[in-house]
Formats: sequence, C-alpha cells, structure tokens
Amino acid sequence: MHKFFVEKNNITGDRAYIEGDDVKHIYKVLRLHEGEKVSINNCEGEEFLGIIEKIDKKEVIVSLTEKLDLNNESPVEIYLFQGLPKSSKMDLIVQKATELGVKEITPIITERVIIKNEIGEFKKLDRWVRIALEACKQSKRSIIPKINGPLEFQQLLTKLKELDLILVPYENEEGYGIKKVVRDIAQNSINKIGIIIGPEGGFEEDEINVLKELGAYIITLGPRILRTETAGFVCASLIMYELGDLGGKSSK
Repeated sequence: MHKFFVEKNNITGDRAYIEGDDVKHIYKVLRLHEGEKVSINNCEGEEFLGIIEKIDKKEVIVSLTEKLDLNNESPVEIYLFQGLPKSSKMDLIVQKATELGVKEITPIITERVIIKNEIGEFKKLDRWVRIALEACKQSKRSIIPKINGPLEFQQLLTKLKELDLILVPYENEEGYGIKKVVRDIAQNSINKIGIIIGPEGGFEEDEINVLKELGAYIITLGPRILRTETAGFVCASLIMYELGDLGGKSSK
C-alpha cells in the first residue's frame, strides 16, 4: 500500500487533500485509481487508512476510513551531526539515515570542511528535505526527520548539551567501541543520542579534545577506515541494534 504525507491542515473531517508533486506521482507514475486504498500520515506521526475518492490534476481527495495504531519510530532518538562532505554525498547520507530511523540530521562545518560556495550549501537544504520525505515514504516511517541547515563547530557544542549520549567515531581511537559504551552506560537513562561524524579529512585533534571535555565517547568502528558517508550509517545501525529496534523485539 502506498503512503503519503499530508500537512495536518490538509485533513478536514474524514477527508485528506493531497496536493503538489504527489498528485502527478499518483496518477502518472503510480497510476493509482479511485477506489484504491492508501495510507495517509499527517506529518505529526498519526496514520490513517484511506480510499481514493477523486483524482484530478490539481489534487487527490482521500476518504479516511480508519485511524491506525501504528508507530514505526525507534524508542531511541538519534541525532546525526555530519561533517559536510563534498559533492552530492550528503544526499545519500540524508536518504539512508532517514531509512535507518534517525530523528534529526544536521550538517556541521569543522576545521577540515571545504566550502566553495557557502550560499550554495544552504540552498541544498530544500533538496535534502525532499530526499528525506521520499525516504520516509519508502521506509514507512511515521515521522519525517528534521533536516537542519549547516552549523559551525562552536554552535554544535551548544546543541550537544541537550543530549544524553554523544558518540564520536575517530580513526585514531583503538579498542573502545559501541559494545563497551553500551556496557558502561545506564541504558534506562539514555533517550537522545548524538552521533558526530567528521568530514573527508577527519577531525582535528583539538576538536576531539573539546568533544571529550563535553563528555563525548570517542569510539572506534573497527580496524578499517570508513568513508564519511559510511561511518554515520554504521554507527546509527549499531546503536539501533543495541538500544533501538533494528534487532527486532526482545524475547524477554
């Protein structure tokens, strides 16, 4: 069944009104017809079962038949802070982080980040938001992750104070990984987890020292050096497996 996100003010009574690019996608790409069932999300985590009532080139009207008791979000909130990479790598990072269940994605500007056109980087934000929305539809998520504009390193430090756990994969760290972090922390007090990934050139040592002073766990992801666009996926996956829902429900 196809899923669509509709702003809350586009739901009136028992009808949802789909507008914008989704309309063309419905009749021209998916070739859906009146009478077919679809899933509607109000962009705030509420899900509805509906039947397409009317399709035209401006809007699709869906008759809502049932509110669903459905929540595909992880019990832990992961906040990904990604050193801004070159080219279009951030597109892939946003897509895959969304599929994994990351709650919020923020590009960060560290010492080794190279920005050729700062205005251009901020203009990419609209594209990243669209990519996150499409990934939400594909992965059947209940909430669209928030995609923030790039933050300077000093701004990042203020943001980190809101989190319960901060993980920083670092190529010069040896032996201390996520298994040991999970063993060392009081898991019942952990809800908001920040993952900080360096750019292609990695972190400067002084940046790592500042993060340590804030209480961040500097960890290894293994003996092999991962690309910046890979490290976030791996770290988020391991945390989702250990503390979230990626490994399935506990048998206890």
